[in-house]
Amino acid sequence: MALAEDFKAAQERVKTLSTRPSNDTLLELYALFKQGTEGDVQGKRPGMLDLKGRAKYDAWAGRKGLSRDAAMQQYVQLVDRLLKG
Repeated sequence: MALAEDFKAAQERVKTLSTRPSNDTLLELYALFKQGTEGDVQGKRPGMLDLKGRAKYDAWAGRKGLSRDAAMQQYVQLVDRLLKG
């Protein structure tokens, strides 16, 4: 299967998790997904009062420079690890 197909399948499979991942894992999934679909983070960092938005922005910014293909691959691997439990 091509990487794009694996990535799309992983997006569906992650929805089948029986337990909610930790916040750190959710941020990692978010950052890898955004890096894999949109590339490097864009825009301004959310303000101090937007804690959730700021955490998501920071997680995504931490992946800056990672290629889209590498981000997709890491996302697929993370979903596989989560599903194996």
